[in-house]
Amino acid sequence: MEFKRLANGLMMPVLGMGTWEMGGRQTPDSANDSKEINALRTGIDLGMTLIDTAEMYASGHAEELVGEAIKPYKRDDVFITTKVWSTNLRFNDLVSAMKGSLKRLGLSYVDLYLVHWPNPQIPLKETMSALEYCVEEGYTRSIGVSNFSAVLLLEAQSYLRRHLLVADQVHYNLIEQSPREDLLPYCEKNGVIVIAYRPLEKGQLSGKRNSVLDALATKYNKTRAQVCLNWLISQKNVVAIPKASRLEHLKENLWAVGWNLNDEDAARLGESFR
Repeated sequence: MEFKRLANGLMMPVLGMGTWEMGGRQTPDSANDSKEINALRTGIDLGMTLIDTAEMYASGHAEELVGEAIKPYKRDDVFITTKVWSTNLRFNDLVSAMKGSLKRLGLSYVDLYLVHWPNPQIPLKETMSALEYCVEEGYTRSIGVSNFSAVLLLEAQSYLRRHLLVADQVHYNLIEQSPREDLLPYCEKNGVIVIAYRPLEKGQLSGKRNSVLDALATKYNKTRAQVCLNWLISQKNVVAIPKASRLEHLKENLWAVGWNLNDEDAARLGESFR
């Protein structure tokens, strides 16, 4: 696995595993618990030690699955990210949500704690104060946001006094390239890691016909999915968190790491989807 350095010095794997729809959607569904725990453990064994989850996923059951999956591993060998839902962004609510996530995960701290979605009804300054409190209490090693624009990210950072927002998790892939307009330049300039969720657009990119993508897959002797993931993680401050619950997809995703599209090919591929 390759790593990228967060602004606070922590090293984050460039490729991880998302957990949306593991253990259910908005409500818990335990029908596939053992299968999903096994998938997460397989991913960790393959080197994808970054796991992203959220209190909203399956009303917390996804966090419980992650907690169970990581039990056999040393704490320092996994990088755990979770997110607080948009209704829990007042100071006391956020701190309570943080503690709830830790309990479900079976951990004393997470590596990265994110605001899942902005909420204009709650003062951003209050939310940022609560995030700083969570760092200082040792509940999380890093803080960040998700689905924040460059303008909102700048405002959020302005309310912090002692810590930095190290990441912004956004919808980003070859089909959805809007983060390239303003967010990526801001993040590169300010040392913020962009975490790309839905990096394969729910499988669409693996099957979408594109002559440039096909040609590059042949040139680099990689699958279409591997090329699409590498297009993301080859960018200076981008990591990706595809969801994969099947062994063949986990193995396929792993081989997106360890090589890079050259600059010309990456630019040509990006333009072919715009």
